[in-house]
Amino acid sequence: MKSKSCLKRYYTLFISMCLCSLSPVYGQWTGPKQQPKTQTTVKYGSLTPKHRTDSAMVNFRNYGLGQFIHWGLYAIPGNEWEGVSARKGAAASEWIRSWSGPTAPENWKETYDKLYQQFNPKAFDAKAWARQAKEMGAKYLIFTTKHHDGFALWPSRYSDYNISASPYKKDIVKEVVDAYTAEGIDVFLYFSVLEWNNPDYMLKAPQTEAEKKRFQRFLNYTKNQLLELLQNYPQIKGFWFDGTWDQSWIQAYPFTYALEKELRDKHPGLIIGSRFRNDEHGKRHFDSNGNLLGDYEQGWERKLPGDYSWLNGNDWDAVMTIPPNGWGYMKDWSGLYTKTTDDLLEMLLQAVSMNGNFVLNFGPDGQGNMHPEEDTIASELGQWMQKNGEAIYGASHADLPISKYGYYTQKEGYLYLTVFNRPVNNILRIALPKNSKEVPVAAELLAGGEPLLLKHSEIGLDLDKQAYYDIQLPRGFQTDRAFVVKMKLGSPEAQRQQLMDAKM
Repeated sequence: MKSKSCLKRYYTLFISMCLCSLSPVYGQWTGPKQQPKTQTTVKYGSLTPKHRTDSAMVNFRNYGLGQFIHWGLYAIPGNEWEGVSARKGAAASEWIRSWSGPTAPENWKETYDKLYQQFNPKAFDAKAWARQAKEMGAKYLIFTTKHHDGFALWPSRYSDYNISASPYKKDIVKEVVDAYTAEGIDVFLYFSVLEWNNPDYMLKAPQTEAEKKRFQRFLNYTKNQLLELLQNYPQIKGFWFDGTWDQSWIQAYPFTYALEKELRDKHPGLIIGSRFRNDEHGKRHFDSNGNLLGDYEQGWERKLPGDYSWLNGNDWDAVMTIPPNGWGYMKDWSGLYTKTTDDLLEMLLQAVSMNGNFVLNFGPDGQGNMHPEEDTIASELGQWMQKNGEAIYGASHADLPISKYGYYTQKEGYLYLTVFNRPVNNILRIALPKNSKEVPVAAELLAGGEPLLLKHSEIGLDLDKQAYYDIQLPRGFQTDRAFVVKMKLGSPEAQRQQLMDAKM
């Protein structure tokens, strides 16, 4: 029987997924992708082979846990202005520049666009951030170089609206990339194509010659900034793109196809998610024939796949917030359900059990401090990962019946069961197909290595196609968090009791 806390977690996850399905689509999805019934000629399709086997993609598959950081000018208002927050009419934290309507302050956009004059995060310490991420167990970082407001956190030669115009002046992207790389954490750069305050940007596809000339300037500017990031920070592993859903970008497919090719040529092994561009038929994430446009699925934002089959074998990651939809800094978390460490561990295991990575978002304040609750969660995740990370890093999907106790992962001759729902009789019953060539032959608690009694149990259910292995948990074993049982796999017994099936 599930405890009340477990039921609460499942209810929260269910409600969260339902709410996600109500948000703007922007190329995301909440279920299995329907494969096209007929094939279409696609000239501007994928530029990379499916299931890349180079070292960069192998590392990506093995990350398990990552960190996302949303930071920019929007950290100064912190999701509110003059006492009005997103719950009273303002836009979400990192979208607050788009705030309009009767609740918006007078001349709000002009006010926001001058916030760079105040941006001087005196508490910012990239090395402290990187140490915290390492202690948490993160293996990669996605960092916002430029969000939809267009303000660049590096001294870009192609825009005056960048960090060098602020009182801080120093290259924040360089500080972050260098600090995380020094801690052995791979860095991916978030880059928004959409720019609200750029006069050359437009939502719709350009029609007139003047509009085409104007938007071509924007395309060239975007290309220059991306090439500049590759040149400035050659140690990065990839890009995480955003703001690519408007028709202006969608209809620029010859340009974006050539741009992706140039980025990959400049940086062999570069990893790009499926959100960057579309084919000539307007299909995003997947081309018109259902082939992935990029190296991994980038549509799992604040949601998780319901079933492994939905993924069709593609690489993927899930990016997740702690508040319901708080990416950038939010001053006030009161009255909101904020995900607990237990919630996040369950999401992490669900992702890894389906060959995905789980990326947890942090939104520092205008001074460069993490939210106190983020600090607490990072510490608690780190304590758990230090003891149980073996079941996460480099682990993969186990093709087994779904367990009512938690999630399976496997690696190098071992099967791991991360237990969220402990049985009241302290017996974990592992069900495997009877024809399995590898079965559990020994078991132990991963944290501490205490050996556990394991026995093969023939239950005698009629026409049962499964075999059962019972693992006895010590009655004195106490834990207030999920725990991992590590099972060594080996050959099944040569002889099994033969039972007569019922004749009906």
